[in-house]
Amino acid sequence: MQVWSGEAYPLGATYDGAGTNFAVFTEVADRVELCLLHDDGSETAVELRETDAFVRHAYVPGIMPGQRYGFRVHGPWDPFQGVLCNSAKLLIDPYAKAIAGSLGWHPALFGHQVGFSRYRRDDQDSAPHTMTSVVINSFFDWGDDRRPRTEYHHTVIYEAHVKGLTMRHPELPEELRGTYAALAHPVIIEHLTELGVTALELMPVHQFVNDHRLVDMGLNNYWGYNTIGFFAPHNAYASWGDRGQQVLEFKSAVKALHEAGIEVILDVVYNHAAEGNHLGPTLCFRGIDNSSYYRLADDPRYYMDTTGAGNALLMRSPHVLQMIMDSLRYWVTEMHVDGFRFNLAATLARQFHEVDRLSSFFDLVQQDPVVSQVKLIAEPWDVGDGGYHVGNFPPLWSEWNGKYRDTVRDLWRGEPRTLVEFASRLTGSSDLYQDNGQRPLASINFVTCHDGFTLHDLVSYNHKHNEANGEDNRDGEDDNRSWNCGAEGETDDSAVLELRARQMRNFVATLMLSQGVPMISHGDGVARAQHGNNNAYCLDSELAWVQWPEEGEGLGGELLDFTRALVRLRKEHPVFRRRRFFHGRPVEGTHDELSDIGWFTPEGKEMTQRDWDSAQASALTVFLNGNAISEPGPRGERIIDDSFLLLFNASAQSLDFVVPVDRGQQWQVVVDTALVEGVAPTAAVKVTAGDHVTMPDHSLVVLQSPR
Repeated sequence: MQVWSGEAYPLGATYDGAGTNFAVFTEVADRVELCLLHDDGSETAVELRETDAFVRHAYVPGIMPGQRYGFRVHGPWDPFQGVLCNSAKLLIDPYAKAIAGSLGWHPALFGHQVGFSRYRRDDQDSAPHTMTSVVINSFFDWGDDRRPRTEYHHTVIYEAHVKGLTMRHPELPEELRGTYAALAHPVIIEHLTELGVTALELMPVHQFVNDHRLVDMGLNNYWGYNTIGFFAPHNAYASWGDRGQQVLEFKSAVKALHEAGIEVILDVVYNHAAEGNHLGPTLCFRGIDNSSYYRLADDPRYYMDTTGAGNALLMRSPHVLQMIMDSLRYWVTEMHVDGFRFNLAATLARQFHEVDRLSSFFDLVQQDPVVSQVKLIAEPWDVGDGGYHVGNFPPLWSEWNGKYRDTVRDLWRGEPRTLVEFASRLTGSSDLYQDNGQRPLASINFVTCHDGFTLHDLVSYNHKHNEANGEDNRDGEDDNRSWNCGAEGETDDSAVLELRARQMRNFVATLMLSQGVPMISHGDGVARAQHGNNNAYCLDSELAWVQWPEEGEGLGGELLDFTRALVRLRKEHPVFRRRRFFHGRPVEGTHDELSDIGWFTPEGKEMTQRDWDSAQASALTVFLNGNAISEPGPRGERIIDDSFLLLFNASAQSLDFVVPVDRGQQWQVVVDTALVEGVAPTAAVKVTAGDHVTMPDHSLVVLQSPR
C-alpha cells in the first residue's frame, strides 16, 4: 500500500477524489497507527510518521468513501499523571464526519482492567466491540438552497427529538419513522408550517453513546446528551445506512426544511464527551491525549465535573477550542444548519474555575465570520458551583430563560407575590438583559421543554412519577412548580379536566403574548403526555414519543387549533414581538399621549405599588399600545399596530374585570381561554370602555382595538 506524507490540515479524514488524507492531533503519543478496517474483521495498519505541531498525518491513495478506520495510539500509560495511552484500543477519530456501528459493551472497551485495578492496563483488543470512523464524500447537490435567516422577532422555535417527533405519526411510512428522512416528509413539514414554526431545534444529533449503566438496565440514552462525535450525524437516525448515508440523509432533511422556510438549530453538547469519569471506557479523546482534551482535577487520576456526566472538556486548551470551532463551522458551512443551542453553556465559560463571560470560547465565537452570523442560544447554567447564569451571557447570545419558565408556572398555579416578576417576564425580562446592551429577543421564552413535565403533565401532576427509569423515582427535578388542578394523574372528573384544558390554553397564550422568542416543546401542541415522568432521558418508547391525534380530535386536536391561532395572532401583530424594551411612557415621535404599556387592576385602575406588593394579587390587565412602537421597520418606516388589553385572572375565583376608560373606546374579544376553542368566534363579543368582563378562575382574555 502506498503511503504519502500528506498534510496536517484539515484534521480528520479528507477525501479528494483519488485518496484520503488523515490527520490527528496528539501531544502525548510516541507513535500513531491509522487502522483501515475490512468487513472480514481484519485491519491494515499504516503508521502516521509525519508530524507537524503535534499533528500526525499521512495521505493514502485509493482510500474511498465508505472506508472504516480508527487510530491506535502508542505511548505512556500512567494513570497517576493522567496519561492513558493504550494501543490495544481502537480509537474513534475526533474529527470523524461519520461513525459506523454501535458499542457492544465489553471489558475490552476499557483501558484499565475492569474488576481488578483501574491502574493496570487492559490489553484486550477493543476493535470488535467499538464504533468506527468512516471516510465520507462531502459532495452534495444543495441546488439553490438558501438559509431562511429568519430574524429573531419573527422566530417561533419548536424543540423536537428526531425519533420522538416522528415515530408514531400515522401518515409516515414505517421504514422512515424515527429518521432524518421523516423530518423531510411532507406530513411533518406541513404540521410545522401550519403551526407557524420558523425554526426546528433538534435535540442532539451529534453521534452519541448509549451509557453502559442504562444498557445493563435495559434502557438507553434516548435524549442523546452523550456525544462522542462532534462532526458526525447520529447513525441510528439514518434510514438507509451508516457508511456515510447518514450525512446525505441529514443534508436532505435540512434542504427540505429550508425549502419550507424552516431553520434548523442543533442542540449541541460541547461541555463533555461520552467517555465518562475515570472508570469509563477508552473510545476516543481519553486514549488520544487525555490531559489535552479533559479538565483534570488536582489529582490527575480524576476529572473535574461541572456537567454531571463524569468529565468536562478543557476549555482553555487551544486544541479543544479549535475542535469546537471547527465543528461549529462544519455544521454551518457543510451541513447548512442555522444555529446552535449550547447545552450547559456555563461550562463552556469555565476557562479556569469560575464562569467567565469573557472566556476564550466567547472571544472566538465573537470574531468568527461564520459562527457569529448564526443563531447562538445558551442554556445558561451547569451543575458546578456558581453555575446559574441567566442574563449573564454576551450580547451576541440569546438564552433559554429559566426564570420566565418558573415565573409563568408560578403565576398560573397561584403562587403569591408573583405579579412583579411576571410583569418583567411578560415584557422581555429587561431586568436580565437591558443593562447588558441586549434586547427582548435575548430571551428564549418557554414553559416546557424536553427536560421536565410536558404541558399536559404540568397541569396533571403535583409530583414526578419516574418509576420507569429504574431509580426508584429518585431522578429528575423535584421542584416542578406544577399543579394537578385537583387530582393526581388520570381522572374522569369533568371539572378537573375542564380546568386542565383551560390551564394549557393559558400557558400557550401567555407564551405567545410575551415579548421575546417563544419556544414550543414537541407534542405540547397536541397535549402529549408522559404519565408524570419528568426525566424521560432513558425511555426510547411510546411514553416519550409524540402521540398524534386525528385532526380536530379530542383535547389534542382542540389544543392544536388553539396553538395555531395564537401563533398566527403573534405573527400578525408586531406589538407582541417588539425589538426594543417598553419605555413605560409616551414614545417620542409617535404623536400619541398614551404610554406604550399600562398596568391596571381588575377594577380598571392603574396599578399602585401597594397593588403590586399584595400577596394575594393574582390578576391584572395589561395595555399594549400599538400606536407607540418605538422601533422602525426595515426601511425606517414607522410601525403601527392595533392596541390590545390582556386580562389575566390567575386567581381561584371568578372576577369581574373593568375595561379601562382611557385606553380606547371599542374593543372586541379575540381570545378567551375559558372557551373550549379558546379563540373568539367570527361574531366576536364587543365591549366598550367601562364595561365589565366576567372571567372564571384561571382564565385569560385578549381584547383588541383596531387602529
